Amino acid sequence: MGREVIIACDFASGQETLRFLERFGEARPYVKIGMELFYAEGPPVVRALKARGHRIFLDLKLHDIPNTVERAMRALSRLEVDLVNLHAAGTRAMMEAALRGLTREDGSRPRLIAVTQLTSTSPESLRDELLVTEPMEKTVLHYARNAKAAGLDGVVCSPLEAAAVHRACGADFLAVTPGVRFPDSRADDQKRVTTPKLARELGADCIVVGRPITAAEDPAEAYGRCVREFV
Repeated sequence: MGREVIIACDFASGQETLRFLERFGEARPYVKIGMELFYAEGPPVVRALKARGHRIFLDLKLHDIPNTVERAMRALSRLEVDLVNLHAAGTRAMMEAALRGLTREDGSRPRLIAVTQLTSTSPESLRDELLVTEPMEKTVLHYARNAKAAGLDGVVCSPLEAAAVHRACGADFLAVTPGVRFPDSRADDQKRVTTPKLARELGADCIVVGRPITAAEDPAEAYGRCVREFV
């Protein structure tokens, strides 16, 4: 898997999503379907975008007891998405169960990655609200090592932690990084952010970009700018 720019299609409906993607003409960018869109439309929106030729990152961040997550992943594996995730905080047993559920009878499966810490989480909230007293990078790396030990393909982390994740878990272990903004964009609710160019320099494998593309006057141009700066 080479460097990829994934567009976060955080829209309220499938119709809105398709209208947005029509602005790209014949291009079929890699897209992320998150909780808002999936809960509104369900599996049909995944199938519709797959039929259109898009690769899909299904961003549902599962976090439950191992048996429940295994069964949920078994259902999601039938959607033929390319990438899916869960929370590393659910423990290694949960991640191993997810991998079992995701793997089809023929041995194929989507790539599976684990969220370490959300890019909206600051070091202060990690300490004061979640009562995690270890520094942010140490926490992220510990979760990443657990994910690798469970057999996962990578993690979701901030671009600021991508290089450390690769040092700890290997060059082939994916660092998928949200929290990417252009220098002239607002950070919005993200706390640990970088530009596409800096994310590349820091070692991110994939960047997930939402509002800088979806809210742009010309989304196709903004997407092309991301690709030029990152890939």
